[in-house]
Amino acid sequence: MSPPPPLGRSRKRSAHVFDAALDDAELVAARAALALGRWGEVRELLAATGDDWDRRGHRCDVLAREPTTTAWARDWRLAEPESADAVVLLAFAAVHGALRGKGRSEKARTACREAAARVPADPTPWLALLLLERSLGHEEDVVRLFDEVRHRHPEHHHAHHLMVARLAERRPGAGQDPLHEVYDFASWAAEQAPDHSPLALLPVVAHAERYRVLATAGSESRDPVASGHWTSRRARQVMKASFDWWLAWETPGGAPAGTDHPRAFVDLNYLAHATYCGGRTAEAAALFHRIGRHQTEAPWSYPDRDAYEAYTAARATTLGTAD
Repeated sequence: MSPPPPLGRSRKRSAHVFDAALDDAELVAARAALALGRWGEVRELLAATGDDWDRRGHRCDVLAREPTTTAWARDWRLAEPESADAVVLLAFAAVHGALRGKGRSEKARTACREAAARVPADPTPWLALLLLERSLGHEEDVVRLFDEVRHRHPEHHHAHHLMVARLAERRPGAGQDPLHEVYDFASWAAEQAPDHSPLALLPVVAHAERYRVLATAGSESRDPVASGHWTSRRARQVMKASFDWWLAWETPGGAPAGTDHPRAFVDLNYLAHATYCGGRTAEAAALFHRIGRHQTEAPWSYPDRDAYEAYTAARATTLGTAD
């Protein structure tokens, strides 16, 4: 039996390009400038981000995905050797290079450790390492690195998603065990977080990640709607609580922290996927309207689907625009 694909990746790649920048227009502009060798815009962007750790991690991750980032970030570091931002971005780019098979993983690990030493309070180098080990490392490494991130930022959104994805891969042969540790972890993290934290939606993410593993292992239908995975009592409770949370924090009187998160659309795609698969049409319709053009590859690609086709078909069916 082959192992499940890494988080956010299916064996069948979509022809559609999903923009990881989501709704961050400043990030999109800085990324375009960096592709032309103008690293000054990235320097200003990361300086303005400051210690908004979720936004900093998101921006570094998206910038580091571009194949040309390593070369331009290296130029930046040569021009400004004192720049910690250049060091962190280079380390993150080394991680993405290693994950693409274009660089050595040990070199990426060294770069991340050097970056972490430069900025000891910053969880971003540890996030980069966690991203690497989530795919290549042992589980004890993943847990240790998650703890390093959480020590610096207890509510780190991306780190929690990576941890859920790895935990979901434990005991793939156990089937749909409602007591599986991924569900316990997600519930614990949601309960520990402040009321406005998007980690409230982590149990939905856990349910999708466990489906990915079970469908890949052959114990669930490869059609998520036909699988019944989202119609169990646990799934219904999770979806209702998560959708109610979203409504509460999307209202005009809600706290902006609930709606202004840099990775908010990641959560909304997971929630839209869950409500659609669970037959909760009205809820799914509201979420599809809110997502607009900010689709994400995961979880629509699970377990090996064309993510864009799956998303557009689900949206058209829900909103009554199918052919």
